[in-house]
Amino acid sequence: MTDPGAHIDWLGFVIAVMILEATPGVNMAWLAALSLTKGRRAGLAATAGIAIGLMLNAMLAAAGLAELMRAHPEMQVWLRRAGAVLMLVLAWRTWTDKSTRPTPHDERNGFAAGLLLNTINPKAFVFFLVVVPPFLSGGPLQLRQAFALGLTSVVIATMVHLTIVFSAAHAHAWLSDTARTRWVRRVMAGVMVGVAAWFLAG
Repeated sequence: MTDPGAHIDWLGFVIAVMILEATPGVNMAWLAALSLTKGRRAGLAATAGIAIGLMLNAMLAAAGLAELMRAHPEMQVWLRRAGAVLMLVLAWRTWTDKSTRPTPHDERNGFAAGLLLNTINPKAFVFFLVVVPPFLSGGPLQLRQAFALGLTSVVIATMVHLTIVFSAAHAHAWLSDTARTRWVRRVMAGVMVGVAAWFLAG
């Protein structure tokens, strides 16, 4: 059996993913907001959820959901709306949160939100429709190819996300005293509202 990896331009793909991940997006903004307000552990939990969600997204794309979305663009609209609603809920919780210390509940919420946001993220589905095909030598995307490409992009994305989490969490201790907490949370809630608007704008 021919190794599907032989049909992939790995160097070109890695460079493309690195360029894409260096572009500010939903995950970057949300992880920075979460780590600033809830600390490193919540940010790391969210990063794990994002990584798993992106892999699930890759597998769903390879299983035919990406092509289904190409045939039915309205699916992308509804997925964007679902992502926007989730971000608005997170923004409201951040705005109204009165706790002064991170809790395990924050970590569970961060993981669940990261998982859900990236499983339904239409941008990730479009990635397998637009970005991936030029790096294949021809033929339909196979499940093993999708897994390998998805894993590669997840590893690169996770490295970027960890950098953001640790950088933002470093400022968490300074920002988390009572005098600063309120305005920091409101700024971060505003960031999340902006992310919701980004989802709706497509």
